[in-house]
Formats: sequence, C-alpha cells, structure tokens
Amino acid sequence: MSTPELSRRAFLQGSVVAGIGITLAPLGSKAFAALFEEQVTRTPEPWHTVGGQARGRIDGVSKVCGGKVFARDIRAKDMPGWPQQQGHALLLKATRADHLYQGIDLSMLGEELKPDRVVTAVDLARDGIAFPEGHNPDPFLPEGQVPMFIGHPVALLIWKDFDRYRRAKNILKFNEKVVRYGAQAPLYQRDPYGSFRFVRVGGATPFEPDTFSSLKDSMLFPLIRERKPTWGAGNPAGDLTAQGLYHAEQMQLKLANPPEGWMVFDERFKTQSIEPAALEADNGNGWYDPATGTLHFVVATQCPFEVAEQTAHMLAPSRFKVQKLNMHPGYTVGYGSKDNNIFVFYAALAAIYGDGVPVRLANDRYEQFQSGIKRHPFDMHYQLAVKKDDLSFQIFRAHMDVDGGGRINYSPSVAAVGATAAQSIYYLPQSDLAATAYHSRGVEAGSMRGYGTLQTMAATEMMVDEVAARLGVDPIELRRKNVFKSGMKNTQGAIPAGALRLDEILDKAAQHEVWKNRDTRKREEEAKDPDNYYGVGFAICQKDFGTGSEAPMASLEFTADGRVTLRQIAIDMGTGMATSQALLVADYLGRPAHEIRTGVTEWSELDLTTSGNPYLISQAEQDAALKNPRWVGKLASPSSATNSAYYSGHGTREAARILFNHGLWPAALSIWGRGEFGGLANPYVVRREDAHWVEGKLTANGLPPIPFEVLAHKAHELGLVTGVSVHGFNRWAWAEGEFDIDGKRDTFPLDAVAAKYGDGAAKEKKAKMTSHGYHLLDRTAISYPPTQLNNAMVTYYSPVATLVEVKVNKGSGEARVINHHSWLECGRVIVPELVLGQLEGGIAMGIGHALLEDMPLYEGGPGEGTWNFNRYQLPRAKDCAVWKQTAEILPPLSPSDPAKGIAEVVMIPVVGAIVNAVAHATGKRLRDLPLTPARIKEALHG
Repeated sequence: MSTPELSRRAFLQGSVVAGIGITLAPLGSKAFAALFEEQVTRTPEPWHTVGGQARGRIDGVSKVCGGKVFARDIRAKDMPGWPQQQGHALLLKATRADHLYQGIDLSMLGEELKPDRVVTAVDLARDGIAFPEGHNPDPFLPEGQVPMFIGHPVALLIWKDFDRYRRAKNILKFNEKVVRYGAQAPLYQRDPYGSFRFVRVGGATPFEPDTFSSLKDSMLFPLIRERKPTWGAGNPAGDLTAQGLYHAEQMQLKLANPPEGWMVFDERFKTQSIEPAALEADNGNGWYDPATGTLHFVVATQCPFEVAEQTAHMLAPSRFKVQKLNMHPGYTVGYGSKDNNIFVFYAALAAIYGDGVPVRLANDRYEQFQSGIKRHPFDMHYQLAVKKDDLSFQIFRAHMDVDGGGRINYSPSVAAVGATAAQSIYYLPQSDLAATAYHSRGVEAGSMRGYGTLQTMAATEMMVDEVAARLGVDPIELRRKNVFKSGMKNTQGAIPAGALRLDEILDKAAQHEVWKNRDTRKREEEAKDPDNYYGVGFAICQKDFGTGSEAPMASLEFTADGRVTLRQIAIDMGTGMATSQALLVADYLGRPAHEIRTGVTEWSELDLTTSGNPYLISQAEQDAALKNPRWVGKLASPSSATNSAYYSGHGTREAARILFNHGLWPAALSIWGRGEFGGLANPYVVRREDAHWVEGKLTANGLPPIPFEVLAHKAHELGLVTGVSVHGFNRWAWAEGEFDIDGKRDTFPLDAVAAKYGDGAAKEKKAKMTSHGYHLLDRTAISYPPTQLNNAMVTYYSPVATLVEVKVNKGSGEARVINHHSWLECGRVIVPELVLGQLEGGIAMGIGHALLEDMPLYEGGPGEGTWNFNRYQLPRAKDCAVWKQTAEILPPLSPSDPAKGIAEVVMIPVVGAIVNAVAHATGKRLRDLPLTPARIKEALHG
C-alpha cells in the first residue's frame, strides 16, 4: 500500500498535518476547566513591583506547593473528559549487544499478572507505524537481530490497572530471564553519524579578508571508507574542498616541523559520559479514543511543536485511523535531555495500543539511567603552535572523535558545534578543526547542557594553562595576549555580534586577590593543613547561544481595562523563562504581563507555511520560496540552545514595541493633544524617543504622566492596535519585513505579523480581522539572512570566567572545591536572581563533571538497567562551596544592550578551572575527566 504524501503545511494554521488535525493546549491553559491558568501557574498578585522587578517567579508558588504543572504529575483523573481508569506501561530492553535477540519470556508473571497488551516490532510493521526518521531504524528490535546498543527496546507491555502493573514490574525488574538471547554475533555496525572539518587561514591581520574560511568558502566533508572519514589530497587550484585540505596540510607540515622560535603543544584530552539527572524523568500519559479517532497526549518535552508534528506523521499511515491529536505539554526540566527524545513516541504508542484506556509510560530512575539521553564523550587531539617571543598563538589543530551511542539523535550537530567552539576566547590566525561522531553500543547521546562545547572548551582552557606553564608565563597574561577582540573573526571566518568584553573580564580576574596571591596562599594553606595540597585555577570561555535557525513566536494583547496577556511558544525548563518574558513586556508597556501562557503552539492567525531544511536550503530555493508572503524559513523553535532570553525575548519585545508604537503612543498623543491648538502638548516638541514609563505611567517631554490603564482604554476607544502576533527568523541575523500596519508602513525584524484592533474600531477596520480574530498583514518587502550564513556556525556569544580554590588530599587523592568566584557578561539582565541561580546551578553541574560524575560506557554501564544514584555520584552542597561562592555580573554597556543567553555557558569554565587548580596544587597535569581520587592518586604516586 502506498503511503500518501505527507503535507508540510504547518499545523500552526489550526488545521492538519498528514491528515490529522492538531491542537495544543499546555497544562495550565484555559483549555481545561479543572486546570485554570490562575490556579496553576500564577504567583499570588502582585508578583512584581510597580517598577517592574520580580518579587518571585510567576510559576513559583504552584511549583513548590505541588501544583500539577509538570506532565509527570498528571493522571487520567486530572484530565477533563478522560476516562477515570489509568493504565500503565513499561519498556523491556535488550541488555546484551553481542548476541542475537530471540524474543521475550513472560511466564514468570503467570496468568494473573501478564500484561493486557504486548507491542513488538511485528505490531508496528503490521499496523503501519513508522517512527520519525531521526529515531529509526528499529524502535523495537526485531527477533533474530543483534541490538544496536545496550538497552535497545524490544517490547512495550501495557496493564490497565496500577496494582498488577506494579507487581509485575517488580518481578520483571533486573530479571535476566525475561529477554532471551541466541548465538553470539558481531556488534552492530554503521557509518559515522556525521563528520565535519572547518579550516581557516586568516588575512595579514585579524581584520583583513580571510585567505580561506568556512564562511567565505566552504566547510569540508570527507568520504567514508570502512566506517571512517577519509580526506583526499589538497590542491591550491582545485575545488573548495581540495583548497581547504591544501591549507590544512600546510598547517600540519608546520606543526610537524615548526619554525625557529615556535613551541608546539601536542596532547590528547578525554571526557566521560554523563547522566543529565533531570528531576523530572521522561514520561507521557495518553488516551486514544477510538470512537472519535482522537489521541489525547500529555507529554514532557522541550519541543512540543516537533513532537506534535512528528507524532502525526508517525500515526497517519497506521490502521488506527487517528483523526485528531490533542497534545498538552507541561512545564519541564532537563536542559536538553527532553529535546529530540525518542521516549515521547513510545509514550504515544502506549496510548494508541491502550484499547481505549489512558496509559502512562514513565521512567523510574533506573529506567532513566538506562535509556535517558546522555552527554557525548569526546576524545580530542589538540595541537597548538605558539611564538615564544610574543606569546602569540599561530596554528590550532584539533581533531576529535565523539561517541554518539546507539542512535543518531543530534550527534552530528553536537560534533560540529563542539569543533567550532574549541577556539574558546582566543583569536587563532590559522585553524584546522575536525570532528566525527560515531555509533557505539552505548546509551544514546544527544542534546545536553553544553552541547559539545563543554568538552572542547574545557580542554582548550586546560591546554592554555599547560602552555603557560611550559613557557613560564602567567596564564592570564597568555590569555590577554591572544584574547579575541571585537571585530575579529572566529574559526569559521564570521565576525561575532557586538562588543566582546573578554579583556575586561581578564583584567578583573588578574586583579582578584586570590589570583594575585595564589602562591603565597598555597604556602600558607599547606603550612596550616599539611594533609592537603592547595591550588588555585582559572578558566574562561565564551559560548554561543542559538542554533542558526531560530524562529520565535509571541502574541501580546491588552484589554480595555488594561489587562495584559502574553502567549509564548517557548517552554519553561526551570530557567524562569515565564517570569522573564512576562517582565520584558514592561520595556514598552510600562508594566509586566498579568498572564503568560507558555508552550503555546496554535498560531492559526499567522497562517504560516515552510519548506526545505533551513540549514541545507540553497539561496535560489529560499529566494523562490519568499515570493509566498506566508513562507518562513522555519515554523517554530524548540526551547533549547540557551534561546529564551535573546531569541524568545525578541518575539516578546517586538510584539510589545508594535503595541506601543501603533497603540499606546498614538493614544497618549490623543490625550495630551485634547483641546484647542493641540492642547497642553502643543507648546512642547513631543517625540516618541523621549517617551518614558515611570511607575506604570507614560510621560514624555514634561507632559502629564498617563496610567497604563487609561492609555489602554483610549487605544481601544480609538480602534488602534491592541493586540499583535509575531514570528521572526534568525540565521545569525534577523529577517526583516516591511508591513503596512494601521495605515502606516513600518519595518520590523520579523517575517510575519498579525494585528488586532481595539473595541472602538470602525466596521471596515474590524472587517479586516478575518484571520482567527486578527488582521493578517502581507509583507510588502522582505530581507532574509543569506543561506551562506549557515557556514558562520556562531555569531552570538556570552562569556563567563571562574576562579577556583581546591584542596587535594595527599593520601586519598580526593580533590575538593573550597571556594570559587565567577564573572559573567550577559548584556541586559532581566531578572538578576534568575541569572545568579543559573550561574550557581551551572557551576554545580560543572563541578560534578570535573570531579565526580562517571559511568562505564558499555558493559557494566547504565544501559544494563542497574544504575541509580546509589552508584552515580552527583555534587552536593558540600562539594560546591555554596556558602562561600561569589559572582559578579558585568553591568551592560547601556540600557539598550540585548539580553544574552547564559544557561549553558555558566557550567563550562569551572571544569577547566578545577583541573588547572589541581595542577597548581599537585604539580601534575591530568587530561582525562573526571579527576577521580584514583586518577589523582595515580598521578601523585605513580
């Protein structure tokens, strides 16, 4: 049977994907009579001050008091209209990757406890269900095949009641007789997930055109032979790949035979596999109503848009005749681990095969260790050439292998991003950076906080410190000599956005008392505590934020009595996004939003469509597509890549700006201009740029302050713009569209806008509001970021530096962080408490990565299902110097500085700083993470 072509039209239109109608109502939205927004995700009023500062998180009270905000908390009885009966499911997994799978044996359950339904690969094939492309092949392992990885699912078991499920699970757990194996077989093999190379030869100065670079010319891709990348010969007169390889070969020759006066560093660094340890384990709860063909689905995800779309594609060809998908994303946590996660599709399957009973699939902590997405281990070969006389870096060559585990997930992207981040904060005249992501029998690795950059930049900081030691120079001074400055080019040949304040941070660090007096302190501390070595370490990095294909959406409106509502597509993952986005509204409306709805994915008023892959589309394809005024480069962004403050905030700010310029400001002019000859405003020159909000009231040029509520009433009375929905697109630069809005032509950094007019608008004006209550505006002109900018890879950065004090026990080799201080530059700070919270939490994660967290990759590791926190050590308060730690957030250069993304960068420099501090303490350089007591002890006494 042929599969019908699946439509790529967006379900943002409120219509259909692959023949399935889709609606998304986030938990806490007014779609549920039992789960009103006011009850679930609101702090009691007032949650902010008159001046617009947060008193607490907008969702804080409901979270700490156990409100049903998270998907994991939801049962069938909580969902309006669902049956009260709650079924449960679990996944069985093969834990031996070197034997053929021969089926399952459930005889130990007996008749009483046997599952009501067993789903295997046979069922998926028979019923026409194909998992999304990125999660294939074999979501369930067919009999007679060797597993792709340790922990490969083989069957889904469903019980219609909790008691039998719980008793059966206790029998099946850790039971080696459940999954049957046949003959030993070779391990599963496949080609690398992805392989990339970025070569740059700069000009005579950092500011002159490059001789060769990815942005100017091309990134390089290899041939794959015998499951390894194979690079051809270079040729300065050949195609772009041959030219790039020629320059790479010239660098390699110089590194092998360095000129007089050069020093070449040549070492390997390795990082481990990490468990994200998200407080909310993977889960989903769904009910398929065969009577109406509707799948109701509560899910924990960072990317509700993609999950809904891909679920529809997965189920459309099946025998179940799904007509409608009602998806309910909740607040979640996970920092990447709930992005592009196969688990949600298993949860959807559980509901589909539930025989009309709601079914919940939720990992316990053993299962989360076994199947949850992990951080990629990196094996890095770094070479750095330095001129001894002026300490300038000349050539950086970094070739790295990345273990992606058993499914592809985001491994190609993680490898590429890790490679392009390896330069950290340094200007490198010539660089050759290559990364290959490989399949292995380990647990699937994917998006996790740091996304490859943690691994590579920590290694770079360890390398720079070691180079300084070999040259006998101060490590911060070496960094100052080579620091990346505003206007210089990165290793892809792109010029980063805005002012880079790295030298400012280095100056502050160099003057810090702990750093200046580190050798004196070492002598004093070791005299007082002879059982321990004392050391000080420093590291700094800058991390990109965004993906190079960001598509924020926001909708903002106010009522005639002054109530402000914000809708956002972004999901709050614990970052406080809901609070910060609500506060951003005050920039233009003088007060934060009263209400914010997050995870909103219905934007039918914008009537968007897309086509092609935003990373692969050609310039000609993009130009042709843009002739359609509804076409955008990407429909929607997931909540990932540290994108809420800047990218999601862009949607919120631009929506608020339109409301001010085309609603509140003309309302204010109308009020100030009442009376003869222009009223009290006439004697003054009144300019929009002089407008200021003071305690919720608008004034300008000495005119009487007007409360927001009065302006809102006037804007509605005059029929001005009182609501707006917007969409933007960013490929390391913003798309810009020109629109006619309320009789005026204006240019916005947006590619789609829909407006709503006030209650008093004339009939002919209201008649334009035909797009689900909005007037959908046509673009009169559009300027889109060139597709060549995909090769830039990075242009937005946030820097953090961390200074660490450690003690290392001379006997046991245990390293302890006893104090740390950080500097962070993130532009305009929306909520300082949230920024500091991110910093402190990120540092704790970095301490775990550097010193504590580790698991075997393969046999004996988490894929076998026997790991929990009894075996896996997370950092605790005593490990993080929580009562002594300090931090400084650099003030913005001006009030107009954009807010930068910092959720990932805050965990990175502490890793390199700890390793450098241990080296200062012990005199021993370690390059493999984590620095366990055994590794340190071996270095001390080996």
